[in-house]
Amino acid sequence: MTAPPLGDLLAGLRVVSIPMRVRFRGVTHREVALIEGPAGWGEFGPFLEYPPAEAARWLASAIESAYAARPAPLRASVPVNATIPAVPPDAVAAVLHRFPGCTTAKVKVAEAGQMLADDLGRVAAVRDAMGPSARIRVDANGGWSLTEATDAVGRLAAYDLEYVEQPCASVEELADLRKALARNRIDVPIAADESIRKAEDPLRVRDLEAADLVVIKVAPLGGVANALRIVAECGLPAVVSSALDTSVGISAGVALAAALPVLDHACGLGTVGLFDGDVTTAPLVPVGGLLPQRRVTPDPGLLTHWAAPPHRVAWWRERVEQAHGLFPTSP
Repeated sequence: MTAPPLGDLLAGLRVVSIPMRVRFRGVTHREVALIEGPAGWGEFGPFLEYPPAEAARWLASAIESAYAARPAPLRASVPVNATIPAVPPDAVAAVLHRFPGCTTAKVKVAEAGQMLADDLGRVAAVRDAMGPSARIRVDANGGWSLTEATDAVGRLAAYDLEYVEQPCASVEELADLRKALARNRIDVPIAADESIRKAEDPLRVRDLEAADLVVIKVAPLGGVANALRIVAECGLPAVVSSALDTSVGISAGVALAAALPVLDHACGLGTVGLFDGDVTTAPLVPVGGLLPQRRVTPDPGLLTHWAAPPHRVAWWRERVEQAHGLFPTSP
């Protein structure tokens, strides 16, 4: 992808810092940079520890959103799942309350400092709250070894899991786990997330038969167009998910989900409810378990209200400059 001149990106750059209602993946305040272009707004929000080479893909996605047309949608809205952070069982009901109408829940497991017993209690609480017909998926973010994953998935299978997302860190471990579950007659599909979005070659998941489906996130894959290409080349069912985006970033995820030829799973795009605010007065939050397909324009007052302090704005401007230098610019 070619990029517009750096000065154009920096001229209208706005950086916000929005508190989380619940600590999520270690994040208590979510910082992102927003850019405006001829097609609308784009969101640049690689997590703070990501190096420039990885952040460059997120900038490519933001540029695509701000400067390019989106693919024609095949559906006007997409179903979304509730997202349950690594909270105690007695906090599950309050989190679910933020996702009205959702009949699928994704539950975080393998949290640092917690035990498998914590995961079992949390998943049990979700099943109790949502009932037997709900779909429940768990996400380990690669936090288990192969041995730990085999044991954990075997025990969590009692709660009728839709799938387990990234149980182990490497593609090879996912492939081995998939074989081990089949040998043990544990019928829990495996979904690849980090093995797609953080991999130099995301197609190794397909080549090693390491997953039953793929989790696709727009920003880490460089934009909607590239994400659509990867889904097509993987040839596996896809679930579109977010990366703790504001409604600007969520709108790109919904655009991807709306353009997929097949969408059989609820998408992890309902996460705006985990924030204690947003950049728009019309946030993309689920209504009846669905999100509409539309672009989002930030509200100037909210951009000011959530504005990051000047030293953080300077840090993000430098980050945009570093990422911008890693792919070609237009003449």
